[in-house]
Amino acid sequence: MSRVDRMKNTVNKKRRTYIKRKVCRFCVDKTLEIDYKSPRILRHFITERGKIIPRRISGNCAKHQREITTAIKRARNIAILSFTTVMK
Repeated sequence: MSRVDRMKNTVNKKRRTYIKRKVCRFCVDKTLEIDYKSPRILRHFITERGKIIPRRISGNCAKHQREITTAIKRARNIAILSFTTVMK
């Protein structure tokens, strides 16, 4: 490893950016309830293809992510939410 490469590595290590930690919106706002009968809230946690957004992306805590997952599955079962998108 040459001297220039070592200097680049030290510069890259010093330039770490701080990533803001996502906060669970249900823990912050206690009035929000996770319910399978409210598709407006549940649509925020589903991709365009119908997949459930994972916890590390949505920022939910583990408890609320489990509740969201079961609510989405219940809503799909009784046809409030679709399993996939409508193909044209």
